[in-house]
Amino acid sequence: MTLTRRQFGRLSLTSLLLGTAASWPSFSLAENETGKPLRGLSAFGGLKYPTDFSHLDYVNVDAPKGGTLNFGVPNWSYNQNVQTFDTLNSFVLKGSAPPRMEICFDSLMVRAFDEPSAVYGLLAESVILSNDRNSFTFNLRKEARFHDGTALTADDVAFTYLLFKEDGHPDISLMLNNLDSAKVNGPHSVTLSFNGKQSAQAILAIVLLPILSKAFYDTNDFKKTTMKPALGSGPYQVGKLNAGSYIEYNRVSDYWAKDLAINKGHYNFDVLRIEFYRESQASFEAFKKGEITFREEFTSKRWATEYNFSAVTSGKAKQHLFDADKRASMQGTVCNMRRNKFSDPRTREAIGLCFDFEWTNANLFYNAYSRNQSYFQGSDFMAIGEPSKEQLALLEPLRDQLPKEVFGPALQQPISNGSGRDRAMLKRANELFIEAGWVRKGRQLVDANGRPFKIEFLLRSPSFERILGSFVTNLKLVGVDAGIRVVDPSQYQKRLEEFDFDLTVRALGYTATPTGEDIEQIFGSKYASISGSQNLSGLKSPAVDALISKMNDVTDRKQLTEVMRALDRVLRSTHSWIPNWHSANHRIAYWDMFGFPETKPEYAFPIEALWWVDKEKAKAIGKG
Repeated sequence: MTLTRRQFGRLSLTSLLLGTAASWPSFSLAENETGKPLRGLSAFGGLKYPTDFSHLDYVNVDAPKGGTLNFGVPNWSYNQNVQTFDTLNSFVLKGSAPPRMEICFDSLMVRAFDEPSAVYGLLAESVILSNDRNSFTFNLRKEARFHDGTALTADDVAFTYLLFKEDGHPDISLMLNNLDSAKVNGPHSVTLSFNGKQSAQAILAIVLLPILSKAFYDTNDFKKTTMKPALGSGPYQVGKLNAGSYIEYNRVSDYWAKDLAINKGHYNFDVLRIEFYRESQASFEAFKKGEITFREEFTSKRWATEYNFSAVTSGKAKQHLFDADKRASMQGTVCNMRRNKFSDPRTREAIGLCFDFEWTNANLFYNAYSRNQSYFQGSDFMAIGEPSKEQLALLEPLRDQLPKEVFGPALQQPISNGSGRDRAMLKRANELFIEAGWVRKGRQLVDANGRPFKIEFLLRSPSFERILGSFVTNLKLVGVDAGIRVVDPSQYQKRLEEFDFDLTVRALGYTATPTGEDIEQIFGSKYASISGSQNLSGLKSPAVDALISKMNDVTDRKQLTEVMRALDRVLRSTHSWIPNWHSANHRIAYWDMFGFPETKPEYAFPIEALWWVDKEKAKAIGKG
């Protein structure tokens, strides 16, 4: 979400916990494997790890425990905010919670991040699918415990799912739209039943939701903002904090799942500490002083020119490039199509033509980026070239709803001459504005009633102002009264939840194997009017909805890829997002006091779960 969203929040520590393997068969959701206890689920194909595996391939099983990681958080989810916080309730829409609250809670199953679509049991020792594949019976581990020592039971699981469906954050409640019931069969058995409208892959995301304590919420209001930590069961629990300033998560020494074979090498830091800064420069200055010891750098200028301070030149702090994850992502400027001035796609396309990426990349980014083209950038789901016969079979029934460009080569963003004011692009933008019904009055564009065309970019940090500056200048050249407004983090979050903006810059992150439910929440018509949903653009397209529904019918990854590529072609034609840019790497800066595994998992980069303090290194730089 996500780092966003948001969806990047699905990369939390909770998603790394894996249960020990039992002697049950591997499972593919595309196969008819029902009525048997399964140790894990995979969307397509079997599980990578056999029943007797000893640890994940990407961990150091001998990693020492101890020390503190004081880090800048690169992704977050739900109502979480990296600039401030006023509640510890991360699972409702109201308030701003600190990132990583989810690490305090366990889930039924969890992902392995070197597989694109596999989950393994954690709280659930096994799962049995009904013959109609609409019900899932989870057999819970009897040793599962909350932090106060009380048993985590089927009552807690059923309570959590029904609570989330009714009152959870939209990212959670919308995921559970098709949940019919959560039935307790006994202390350690619970069945989740669905109405049959869910996709086959939906369960892979649903089993990752945190499980709450029913007893705790019998006496505490789930819907309220609160600074009282909820009772959890995960590898960490809330420690010291100062609202809006910092929070610490303490490793639970007697964590019930710490000795599971597959958890070896995980959760090595005694304390995870997150500092909160309103401005990115303040966070960087804290890193320079060693107050923060790890950060992912998202500002190319800073990466290229400002890592020349004494700690770096002396070798105490390091810069390192790690490969980007093999998952689809999208960063762009969102046009809020709920506002009439953005209703015509030609208007949105014209706005996009005023953004000169080539000039921006050369003059502001030190040529560190490549232009985004796809709504599923960096993945196999990107549309390339002419549509395949499989894609045409999906698109032809929708031809009367789609522009003809969808049926040709995949739409690409224009390449400017790099001048910052490409006359040809600005001329074409002006033509599109006129075609969309805007009228030139002197140097201004006005609507049919003579009202000036005025737009505002909403930001939560001034760091993006310099990037948008030339964009705004070009918009003004073609007659648009464009401006930038920076608001405080809480106001920014509230305005996005209420869709109170013209344009804003956002990032999307997807799971390695997106489900129809995942994609529908971002682009589906029915979510356009739900406050707090991820459909920020307000896109309402029957063609998009029809293609998303096809995701629910796929039986292998090749079919999913063809559907997603067809969908990408259609989404590009909407111009609902103006694509920004992407990097091929994680740009990481850290004080040289850590050890980390040689192998990075392909589908995530959860350093707080996999890294550790190297005491000798820490001592050598005065951090021991």
